[in-house]
Amino acid sequence: MSMPVFEEFDPPGDCACGGCVQRRRALLHAVPARDGGHPATYGARRAVVLVAAAGTVLSGGAGAAIAAGPAPSEVSSAGLGHDGASDTAAGATPQGRPGALYGADAEAADGRGRVMALAVANRTTTRDAILNRAQHWVNQQVPYSMSRYWSDGYRQDCSGFVSMAWNLGSNQWTGSLSQFGTQISKSQLQPGDMLLFHNAANPGAGSHVTIFGGWANSAHTRYIAYEQTRPHTLKRSTPYAYWNNSSRYVAYRYNGITGGGSGNSGGGSTAFPGAGSFGPGAYNAQVTRLGQMLVKRGGAKFYSEGPGPRWSEADRRATQAFQKAQGWSGGDADGIPGRATWDYLVNGKGKNIGGSGGAGGNQGGNSGSKAPAYPGAAAFRPGQSNTYVAQLGKQLVKKGYGKHYSQGPGPRWSESDRRNVEAFQRAQGWGGRDADGYPGPETWRRLFA
Repeated sequence: MSMPVFEEFDPPGDCACGGCVQRRRALLHAVPARDGGHPATYGARRAVVLVAAAGTVLSGGAGAAIAAGPAPSEVSSAGLGHDGASDTAAGATPQGRPGALYGADAEAADGRGRVMALAVANRTTTRDAILNRAQHWVNQQVPYSMSRYWSDGYRQDCSGFVSMAWNLGSNQWTGSLSQFGTQISKSQLQPGDMLLFHNAANPGAGSHVTIFGGWANSAHTRYIAYEQTRPHTLKRSTPYAYWNNSSRYVAYRYNGITGGGSGNSGGGSTAFPGAGSFGPGAYNAQVTRLGQMLVKRGGAKFYSEGPGPRWSEADRRATQAFQKAQGWSGGDADGIPGRATWDYLVNGKGKNIGGSGGAGGNQGGNSGSKAPAYPGAAAFRPGQSNTYVAQLGKQLVKKGYGKHYSQGPGPRWSESDRRNVEAFQRAQGWGGRDADGYPGPETWRRLFA
């Protein structure tokens, strides 16, 4: 029986030490050069495969060690670094490549896929259509997969999802999606734009893309992301620009966008957009703008997340509370904004929710004085007892976030204080360490705003 021929690599393939075994396992699943992997690394992988074959024939230790490595399917499900906050490992599985719908041309070379894709790049769509298509996958909870295709023909990974939302008529990947858009700044973001991170050095490690659905807070530190991730399509409040690799994301606007749109930054025309912009089923930038104005007028307690572009019961309740604060009742306080409600909100008229003055006055009801200076994080820690803690507690109660107090509030910091602060922070759309229950400068500013 002839000995198998294999390429040499350093270290020798017959080394049975733990480090070499681990290296061989990693090389066995290296990304092919055609999918963005390094040619030398992939060549080493071929060597490992041949060594594995040799080990099988010779029943040697090297072959047995490689056989114990994870199967490709296990690597695929191990986490790609683009699957959310809880998935930080950088995996080694490449994305699907450009191709036709339903994967009919999924094995085409990248160059051919690029030409085919550009042929449909002039398709037009609207922002509402983009978000509606994205929401459709959210509603269906489309499972994440880099090799499967949904009933509409789009690949079930992050780039296939954006290809679907933008209605490209083909499946792209993070390395080609930028062809279809124009780079924009953070301040220019509007619902329907995308946030893209393409790791050119290793596309399978962290590359990801999301659809921007609107700002989740007025500080623009969180936004509503539509994304295809494990286990299925999600719509969630996300730190800008993402949970990881945040500084490497780039914003793009689809070149086929038609129509205007004021975005959701709170600016835009003061004209009433019409009753049809609000109510059950409404999904547009004006709903987000309404929610942001209501939050500024004392309505933050009604939002567990957002505000966002989809009309919700939180929007109705906050609107109704504002209307009742003006002394209105009946049909004038039904929770659906009309011209008068919009005029009051846009121009800072009337009373805030809770009965305090208008937007130009004392929104927090703090005895007519300015917001007190933030005393520093050290004032709000276990064991602390001071006037700032008592001041904080009283303001939480005024804002409607005092349900965790069984008695008090008082000057000694307690778990009740922390839990009430956390509830207030989550109402701003924050999460993680931004909603840990300990007031920082921004929490303090908003609480007394």
